[in-house]
Amino acid sequence: MENITTKQFQLLSDNQIVWDLLVENYAENGVAAPFFEYAITSTWFDKRYLYLNRLWFDGDKAVGIVFYENPCTDVYFSLSHGYEELADEMIEYAEKYMPGNDEEKSLIFNPVQKALMEAARKRGYRQNFVNESYVIDFGAAALNEPLPDGFHFIDPDHVDPVKLAICTWKGFDHEDKGPFENWEAEDPGTSWNPQKAYLGIISGVIAPPPHSTYEYDVIIADEKDEYVCFSGMWWVPENRLAYVEPLCTIPEYRHRGLALAALSKHFGRMKELGAECMTGGGNDFYRRIGYNRKTRSYGWKKQ
Repeated sequence: MENITTKQFQLLSDNQIVWDLLVENYAENGVAAPFFEYAITSTWFDKRYLYLNRLWFDGDKAVGIVFYENPCTDVYFSLSHGYEELADEMIEYAEKYMPGNDEEKSLIFNPVQKALMEAARKRGYRQNFVNESYVIDFGAAALNEPLPDGFHFIDPDHVDPVKLAICTWKGFDHEDKGPFENWEAEDPGTSWNPQKAYLGIISGVIAPPPHSTYEYDVIIADEKDEYVCFSGMWWVPENRLAYVEPLCTIPEYRHRGLALAALSKHFGRMKELGAECMTGGGNDFYRRIGYNRKTRSYGWKKQ
């Protein structure tokens, strides 16, 4: 392939390139575009190794990428149809340069990535584990759970960013690190205020994901108008994909049907927009509420 070149990923200039590549390759690779962008704009993501992510180009067109997510030793791939000859080179790069040693590193493949898996096999990798996640196909199932009494939805155009930050801080059990407090205080020293930084990320002040679709988020509040459940929505119309991320309920309000009501709200709204599939997670909760299909990815490790 005469016109193939590579470059290392640059956060401020290459996000759109990666998004377009993953959207174009979704049907044949299975890696959803929000999977990458949600990670690199989240507080939990280790950004120290982003320069190791590598893109492959045919002329000006991106045709492949090797990247990590969480943990940074989990390596993912997207490769355009017709460029399977690059599979050996991509696996070799992942083995030599992506974070972690042979014992730590896992190469993550979707079932359709046959060329990449064969290239990994030649280098001594073998399947070691399977990741499963539930999705719901809109043509074969439905979610229609109303809100429990005493709760109401918040208009996405009138969200209080502090309340949302508190909801997600508690909802993802961050109170193990301390309460969400003193976020307004100006620290004259050099210490980092995690609550203030977290508020900035959640409210989109610091780094709003370029392709996020906040207008389709679902936020549920109690009778005191405190936010108790949050479900984010990334709508990818090119793939007819409703990508749920993140989803949380604060501990004292769990097991009351709020998450199901939020997902039902998503279902009705996204179906009207033409969605064919909505993502979930690996928890059995999704199967119990009506998610009707599993997706799988395979973790390969060096033998």
